[in-house]
Amino acid sequence: MRTAIVTDSTCDLPGELLEQYDITVLPLHITRSGQSLLDGMEITPEDIFAHVAGGGEICATSAVNVFEFAACFQKLGQNCGAIICVTIGAEFSTCYQNACLAAEDAAGTCAVRVVDSRNLSSGQGLLVLEAARLAEAGCSPDEIVSRLEAARERVDASFILDRLDYMRKGGRCSAVTVLGANLLQLKPCIEVRNGQMVVGKKYRGSLEKVMAQYVRDRLAAWKPEDTGDVVIVVHPPADEAPLAAARRALEEDGRFVQIWEAYSGCTVACHCGPNTIGVMFLRSAAEEREVQ
Repeated sequence: MRTAIVTDSTCDLPGELLEQYDITVLPLHITRSGQSLLDGMEITPEDIFAHVAGGGEICATSAVNVFEFAACFQKLGQNCGAIICVTIGAEFSTCYQNACLAAEDAAGTCAVRVVDSRNLSSGQGLLVLEAARLAEAGCSPDEIVSRLEAARERVDASFILDRLDYMRKGGRCSAVTVLGANLLQLKPCIEVRNGQMVVGKKYRGSLEKVMAQYVRDRLAAWKPEDTGDVVIVVHPPADEAPLAAARRALEEDGRFVQIWEAYSGCTVACHCGPNTIGVMFLRSAAEEREVQ
């Protein structure tokens, strides 16, 4: 029987990939003005941005709960031999802990393995995609988990913030920091390292100019043979010029077979705001290079 792949809505994968690999996505909860709404189903990034632009408070996110995970596992378990669930990093959300508790309840239905991606957005999505490919290739659940745990150390996930007011309103940076960044036209790079978000290089200038340099910098850190075949440009509503600059830089580099573009969900929108653009890829493993 097949191995089903489950994840949460933070994964930010293109819809065609979710459909191609029959990946089940459970939505996080977004709180807007006291009302809980389902990410991507009852609320979108456009809704969040319109709410904030109209004077509303920053929306909050909350995890997929144990009951929702359990119901999903029990339903899928009726028609599959095993379930691999890849969640947003445990440092960012309780999705992982909730999925683990639900997996215990579903033990009598089928085997459920839960993997902490230690990542978010399409960084998490790349691991979900890897799980789906391994399952399609016939790998056992234990082998899939083992390979995902190794692969998560090779995810290169980062994004550029065009504005810091969402971070300030969410309590993640001070008003003084925002003022200084605006005056200097600074665009910080946020990187995911060891399961946590950290501030990397701070760029200066227009977002279009910054995106081209940012992509070149991310790729310059790795040899061509160290990068995989797929890269994802991920963003909520964003201007076309900086997106085009990112795509051009990736195309000019030439090392990726596929350049996917993904529309990010409400998690990125809530915490980072409009025009947030990320570039994420999975570096190749040494053993994979030896085979080539």
